[in-house]
Amino acid sequence: MSKWIIRGEGSLQNDKLHTYIEKLTNERPPLLMEMEQYAEENGVPIMELVGIEALLQLLRIQQAKSILEVGTAIGYSALRMALALPESKIVTLERDEERIKLAGQYIQRSGREEQIIQLTGDALELEQEVKHHGPYDAIFIDAAKGQYQRFFEMYAPFLKDDGVIITDNVLFKGLVCEDEIENKRIRSLVKKINLFNEWLMS
Repeated sequence: MSKWIIRGEGSLQNDKLHTYIEKLTNERPPLLMEMEQYAEENGVPIMELVGIEALLQLLRIQQAKSILEVGTAIGYSALRMALALPESKIVTLERDEERIKLAGQYIQRSGREEQIIQLTGDALELEQEVKHHGPYDAIFIDAAKGQYQRFFEMYAPFLKDDGVIITDNVLFKGLVCEDEIENKRIRSLVKKINLFNEWLMS
């Protein structure tokens, strides 16, 4: 839970529900567990278990064969998608060199390097490379939250007619509901996410 939210009875109840749902999820392979531990210890933002399970189920129902992921980080969600959908091709974008290198190592260790295509650079500058590997059944946006709308508009044209776009954490851990946020950077980010949500719903 974010340190900018005052914890109350409701948030504690949500924590209990969250823990309950996590306990229902299947245990992951050792490599994924290692990645989860690394992310927690090093402050790397990866999808929470509840969120990734929901994402994977949507992709299974859709039977997605080609997926674009905007934001690789250390490759956790790309690997989760690859393992859940072994017939799929995943193109994933990342600009942070250290994370790119680490993601590559994890992907290689998993034996999924032929299934997962890593593209290096700013997601707003990789349009032609992304187009080359498309079109896509699904686009998963999980990068800079302040750029969500630009990512959506840039890559939506590469979606198949029956494709879907999924965006992670548009509620920003509940901060979109907060009237007062002291941290200036977080306040600015919440404003951008709210604008994206309003644009999306319209």
